[in-house]
Amino acid sequence: MDIRRVLASAPRKHDLGPERPLLTPWGEALDPASVRSEHPHPQFAREAFTSLNGWWDYAIVPVGACPTLRQPERFDGRILVPFSPEALLSGVGRQLAPDELLWYVRRVPRPTLREGDRCLLHFEAVDFACACCVNGRVVGTHEGAYLPFAFDITEALTATDGEAALAWQQGGDFVVALAVRDPSDTGVQLRGKQRLERGGIWYTAQSGIWQPVWMEVVPERSIEAVALRPDCDQELLVADVDVRGASGLLRLYVSDGDGVQVGSVAVAVEEGAVPEGADPAGPARRRVRLTVPVPRPRRWSPDDPHLYDLTLRYGSDAVHSYTAFRTVEVAPDAHGVFRFLLNGEPLLLRGVLDQGYWSDGLMTAPSDEALAFDIQAMREAGFNMLRKHLKVEADRWYYHCDRLGMLVWQDMVNGGGAYGSWETSFRPTLWRGSWGDYDDCDPEHQAKLGAGSERYRDQWRRACRATVDHLRNHPSVVCWVLFNEGWGQFDAALATEAVRRADPTRVVDAVSGWYDQGCGDFLSVHNYFRKLKVYADGAALRGRAAERGGRAFAISEFGGATFRVEDHSAFAESYGYDSFDDLGAWRAAVRRTLEEAAALEGDGLAGYVYTQLSDVEEEVNGILTYDRRVNKLKEEAHGICDG
Repeated sequence: MDIRRVLASAPRKHDLGPERPLLTPWGEALDPASVRSEHPHPQFAREAFTSLNGWWDYAIVPVGACPTLRQPERFDGRILVPFSPEALLSGVGRQLAPDELLWYVRRVPRPTLREGDRCLLHFEAVDFACACCVNGRVVGTHEGAYLPFAFDITEALTATDGEAALAWQQGGDFVVALAVRDPSDTGVQLRGKQRLERGGIWYTAQSGIWQPVWMEVVPERSIEAVALRPDCDQELLVADVDVRGASGLLRLYVSDGDGVQVGSVAVAVEEGAVPEGADPAGPARRRVRLTVPVPRPRRWSPDDPHLYDLTLRYGSDAVHSYTAFRTVEVAPDAHGVFRFLLNGEPLLLRGVLDQGYWSDGLMTAPSDEALAFDIQAMREAGFNMLRKHLKVEADRWYYHCDRLGMLVWQDMVNGGGAYGSWETSFRPTLWRGSWGDYDDCDPEHQAKLGAGSERYRDQWRRACRATVDHLRNHPSVVCWVLFNEGWGQFDAALATEAVRRADPTRVVDAVSGWYDQGCGDFLSVHNYFRKLKVYADGAALRGRAAERGGRAFAISEFGGATFRVEDHSAFAESYGYDSFDDLGAWRAAVRRTLEEAAALEGDGLAGYVYTQLSDVEEEVNGILTYDRRVNKLKEEAHGICDG
């Protein structure tokens, strides 16, 4: 064990000093009139939609100041949506406190609604709890910081009762007001790396709207959702489609990406079963299964990320999507060594840890081009996988991974109470033998890992399932990572089986780091302080791992060497495990570490995840600087990025 690195990693209280404002190239060129204006969901896109990103009025008031959800009479200024008030690009620069409400208000041009049309107001992510009013009427509430949701605001737009409604109608606009409260790490909700007291591996807490807001009008007879199951062996695409409204003909067209149609199907929709999770008393909604033969499907891979274009039509409604054919599993190779298999062939996962933070937008990328830039930069650096760490990213990020051929290990977002430093850091760091003897079903252990609250555990289960449902159509997502370093960990074996039932097409990394429970598809370890090696899997295996007779081995975090680039770092202070003053020495050390990891493939290594993609605040162990202007691994021109 490298004691020097262990000591360098120890949490310490210190004054970070003033933060240097850092603009990314995209933030510097940002046009507030056209910020993040692309359709947020390329896999479920109608031709017409209205982006509501841009300037909104905002006010921050004490909790209780607006007990009837009446919007404030005065505002503090304007905020640039979708950036949180804590982000530089928001124009606010203010931390929302747990005892405060953040109000957003904006006038929106009234859409044209035909008889039976519905108007849906979409929020891609709001942290944490919010209530939405349209023309003074509450149209819905929501809790949860990382997943998209929508409110049907049709009734509020068409209501004619009350003087306020009449006044808004006469103006030709309607008013959207959103009230948000975020307890951050004073609560037990899911929050990832956010902390009110940032520092080290913990980053600035964010609040409010932090992903795009948009609106669309859908017809009375409409397509509500689609779950895609491409079957390589049977050469079939199976689509479970939820439709709403009167009976009719549902059509699915499949093209090969070059516009050549390779298959289609049409099914008459009749009265049928209500989809799981739908309100039986709600509007007529049915689930229809469509099956389309796709002869000799071209398989998706990092070397050939081939996508098939899809069009769904139901009445006047048309939704555009895409899919890909590929298989994912963990299985023994010809020598009996368990490997990650893509399309039946062993593939060494060469991954990098991706926190998804930006110097000017924090958790919000400043542009769509910026989302794609990170992925392409890591491809050029030789990586074929990104581990999206403790965050659900904007849906367009996964789209870019799909089209560029970047595999994704998707973390579930952690939360819970305070994490015991001894249990989640010092004990497992100092004694590797402790990794396999900690029962996460024990209530006492759960409490020490921050998972003592049943409210948190229930929220985590629901968010886990919702994350799987939300991302299941993306071919780039190949693995679900459930728990990280014990943070909020509980009942990992039960969670693994629940995820397998929800999605049997992907592999599961149940416990990344330590406190392995013998479940999942990987023995997944973090190794920052010891010589890199493949460990024998001595756990008592459970579930599918026991049935199969083994698991693959992954080093799911390692590296973390730091180099601070002057004028491209947020703070004068730096945090990391191994600090370098010379860029050439840093490059050599990083490349040597990556070569050491790759050399372990012969010993049974299935994959690795290097820490990390970019610097974040004082943590300067990234391949890219926080502002994305310097690629530290590039030799030419000091690696300056032009954006």
